[in-house]
Amino acid sequence: MYAASGGTLYGEPRQLPVKEIARRSARPASPYGISKAIGLDYLRFYRSLRGLDFAALALANVYGPTQDPNGEAGVVAIFGSQMMAGQTPTIFGDGNQTRDYVFVDDVVHAFALAADRGPGGVYNVGTGLETTVNRIYQLVAEIVPFRREPRFGPPREGDLRRSALDAELAARELGWRPWTALEVGLPSTMDSLRSG
Repeated sequence: MYAASGGTLYGEPRQLPVKEIARRSARPASPYGISKAIGLDYLRFYRSLRGLDFAALALANVYGPTQDPNGEAGVVAIFGSQMMAGQTPTIFGDGNQTRDYVFVDDVVHAFALAADRGPGGVYNVGTGLETTVNRIYQLVAEIVPFRREPRFGPPREGDLRRSALDAELAARELGWRPWTALEVGLPSTMDSLRSG
């Protein structure tokens, strides 16, 4: 099983939500995205040469309980932990960049299904919905609660402007669909950060 990065793997999308076929003409915009694309190339090579089977899931922005807010954490955990500590989070760029946020329980289910039903396949695992970083900030602030406006910093090099993944192939071949809305997943994530 290989966890690819759905946002960075495809580079700046031409059409949203992005389908797996976009990988053919993808131009990852960051070293991280390039490394994920190369990982897929290696897996295909070893499957062809050595018969090594694999299934790869191109993950949207995964969030959920027990996510570590330090290091390479996602924006949900970072915003939540900083707000709970009374610190004002920084949004890099104008905050109107979009991401596809998928709940960790939904992702675990996709991995379980792909292990049995997805040999040699690459499947998007996301909701297909775009949510701005500003909206995530607002939703997390309402749950915490936190009343300060965010700080804004310069955009990060290599960050995509928009991202959302089409998961129809996973629905058709794996029987997987996301079921956890942000309004359900975010409160349980914040509860976990409070008790963590």
